[in-house]
Amino acid sequence: MASSSSDAGTGGQRAVEVTAEDGSGRETTTTVRYRDTGEGEPLVLLHGVGLDAKHISWKHAIPHLAEDHRVIAPDLPGHGASDKPNIRYTTDYYVDVLAGLVEELDLDRPSVAGISMGGAIALGYALEAAVERLALVDSYGLGADAGWRPMASMALRMPVVDQFVWNTMGVNEGTVRDTLRGYMTQASEEFVTEIHEVLQDDACGRTLRSWQRSEFRACGFRTCYVDELSELGIPTLLVHGDDDTLLPTTWSERAHDRLPDSRLHVLEDCGHWPPRERPATFNRVLAEFLAS
Repeated sequence: MASSSSDAGTGGQRAVEVTAEDGSGRETTTTVRYRDTGEGEPLVLLHGVGLDAKHISWKHAIPHLAEDHRVIAPDLPGHGASDKPNIRYTTDYYVDVLAGLVEELDLDRPSVAGISMGGAIALGYALEAAVERLALVDSYGLGADAGWRPMASMALRMPVVDQFVWNTMGVNEGTVRDTLRGYMTQASEEFVTEIHEVLQDDACGRTLRSWQRSEFRACGFRTCYVDELSELGIPTLLVHGDDDTLLPTTWSERAHDRLPDSRLHVLEDCGHWPPRERPATFNRVLAEFLAS
């Protein structure tokens, strides 16, 4: 799970060595780079898979939340400035990475917030370890299947097609903008540029495809924590965009019904990326939850 660490930072970042078991059962040690800013109770922010990184989802949230918390925002392995080894990426692997990060940084009962895949990682960790508060944003892991999954599973069985899709999305900022229309109600030019830069890194695409091959099964998604939600006794915030075409709002609504201590906030005219689509409202909702 854990390993040796280093405070050496590059580009204003810090780095830590984390060892975790990947989907093939191998122990892999990876350099995880992260931001560590602010003072107060620890809060870990987890981004999503593939097109995401700490500076993508949490760009506006980090400075706002750091006013009252110690904010730790890692680039998960395979993303951003962290190492991108060619391994089998799974949700369980990332839960193990989070456990190693918490151990290496000696965090005592951190609050954890995650978006999309990051939500599933946060939830999986909270079911196993001590967490103060949990925030799930348009979270994966709250449903067994989605209407688009069969087609995605088929594409994953044709590697040439899947690689072509990644390359096509990143041709120019126009193709990125067209792609994001399927995920968001609106994307700023700044956001389009940031996603275009991510799409130039083939290693990020490899990470995405590896994780998808683990998660997208013939009969549905591998990771689904719905039946375990009643076991989670910590305060939990669920945030969901009402126009999310990837993960339906009903997932968070059902989770809200099953969690013993939860709040649900549905953002109108918002897609899959609330921290970037509605940053002011999102930051206020999350900050109020953490302070309550």
